[in-house]
Amino acid sequence: MTSQVSSEAGEALVGEQRSAPATADHGSAKEVRRLDRVIIRFAGDSGDGMQLTGDRFTSETASFGNDLSTLPNFPAEIRAPAGTLPGVSSFQLHFADHDILTPGDAPNVLVAMNPAALKANIGDVPRGGEIIVNTDEFAKRAMAKVGYASSPLEDGSLDAYRVHPVPLTTLTVEALKEFGLSRKEAERSKNMFALGLLSWMYHRPTEGTETFLRQKFAKKPQIAEANVAAFRAGWNFGETTEDFAVSYEVAPATRAFPTGTYRNISGNLALSYGLVAAARQADLPLYLGSYPITPASDILHELSKHKNFGVRTFQAEDEIAGIGAALGAAFGGSLAVTTTSGPGVALKSETIGLAVSLELPLLIVDIQRGGPSTGLPTKTEQADLLQAMYGRNGEAPVPIVAPKTPADCFDAAVDAARIALTYRTPVFLLSDGYLANGSEPWRIPEVEELPDLTTAFATGPNHTLADGTEVFWPYKRDPETLARPWAVPGTPGLEHRIGGIEKQDGTGNISYDPANHEFMVRARQAKVDGIEVPDIEVDDPDGASTLVLGWGSTYGPITAAVRRLRVAGRPIAQAHLRHLNPFPKNLGEVLKRYEKVVVPEMNLGQLATLVRARYLVDARSHTQVNGMPFKAEQLAAALKEAIDE
Repeated sequence: MTSQVSSEAGEALVGEQRSAPATADHGSAKEVRRLDRVIIRFAGDSGDGMQLTGDRFTSETASFGNDLSTLPNFPAEIRAPAGTLPGVSSFQLHFADHDILTPGDAPNVLVAMNPAALKANIGDVPRGGEIIVNTDEFAKRAMAKVGYASSPLEDGSLDAYRVHPVPLTTLTVEALKEFGLSRKEAERSKNMFALGLLSWMYHRPTEGTETFLRQKFAKKPQIAEANVAAFRAGWNFGETTEDFAVSYEVAPATRAFPTGTYRNISGNLALSYGLVAAARQADLPLYLGSYPITPASDILHELSKHKNFGVRTFQAEDEIAGIGAALGAAFGGSLAVTTTSGPGVALKSETIGLAVSLELPLLIVDIQRGGPSTGLPTKTEQADLLQAMYGRNGEAPVPIVAPKTPADCFDAAVDAARIALTYRTPVFLLSDGYLANGSEPWRIPEVEELPDLTTAFATGPNHTLADGTEVFWPYKRDPETLARPWAVPGTPGLEHRIGGIEKQDGTGNISYDPANHEFMVRARQAKVDGIEVPDIEVDDPDGASTLVLGWGSTYGPITAAVRRLRVAGRPIAQAHLRHLNPFPKNLGEVLKRYEKVVVPEMNLGQLATLVRARYLVDARSHTQVNGMPFKAEQLAAALKEAIDE
């Protein structure tokens, strides 16, 4: 999609939908209402296809030109117990005709495929919200499994909502009679029936979904056409049934974006593209050494598709082998990457320390999830910051970069590569499950907009001895960046020793000299401290006395909360960190300008701890570790309380 003009429109500032009479003729006598935004949540068993349903609705919404933000939420098990609360999988989509920042706090519409989906999600639906319920699944046994003593469809407990009882399974099976499928096979298409109904309800395009289904099931054309038929049947049901008297329009967000070509993109996909772009801009092959782990595996899957761009992927037998291979590739002259999550970082820590000692460029991509240990594999958290900062033996400083939105994962990956290549250092790229699986529109950059990351390898001697002999010193540093030369193995005359034992400054020979060790430790720290990062920008239009400081994926909820407070007449300043090591040089001065500093984090206060220690400011933590992102309304209330103290 292409947008023409940027907009200053805020995100759902008062949490309501605005509607107006539609003037367009849609060939239907039913009323069409216009809304500025909608939040939809699809929910069912983990085998009901809710992620696919949400993904298809999102793709059509993106092609229509709305701004959007998504929140997939699914259990860790491949096939969780059917009909149980832990087995519920959901997909929330917030789309609008203006700039938005979060998947939304509460769904306006809930599609519940069974009693478990209803019970697990009803608490988030506001009074007056719409609930579409698959009545076929509300048998006594299914309801008893989740604690319903009586049917919520009949006992009045849903009177505060607009409930649409729809026998989705029965209607789907009926629509697919002509295909000769078994009932079980036909029932699998009920998610497409629901998608068709919602597509009619919100005037979504349909051609893309039909094309997708035919491509997805190209080897099973009967199944492909059955799914298309179920999708169309859902659309026709909405058009003809009296239960749905109103459909809705949400206009394209034509003023929300700068002019350009846009596509919907998830955080992991954007990060993958950023790595490929960085390698191309550096004119280096890209090497990924990785072991599959949720929620980072999608990066391995995606990069394996791009051999035509000089990408080589290695699925190792374990986390240690993955990073070991990546570090070897860095020694060999590749832009090297390893991807993982928190548990994998713990296993990789010794090799990260080796990379610090060898002073080679290596990207460690940590898609954070709930911990400790295995923790919550499919839920989000920001609790690896201190692990990335200090989780190695000895003094082993590593730069840290954190994207703020799914689309920003592209730019953050390019930036992390810049730092690694320029300063010859491993770099942490801290994303999280919320960013990795969520999606939003992304403006595809022009190649000319990307930075030049071209890196020169050492080609000959770089030092002259007292007797005039020219030699190669592998640890002779660049006076500006303190980076050592990058010598590709096999280059004549550049043979040198590597390993984890301390090296002598300059020569790289093994050294146990105390003074040399102190010098090398301080030199490695000085190199990281001297990395050029932009100053932190402060958004403070009203001269506030309270600053909210965030990092990573808290950007959307914080910004949405800040907008709400400003609309309500509460001055508040906002700043957001991408670079967490080193911090921007002006951060201390910025923090000391404000009477109060509040740091919202999805951990127990890790950034606040670092800020308090470094700058001696009374940074106040506002924390959450429930596996879900902050809600803008709750965050706004907490910030208001901080302002009023």
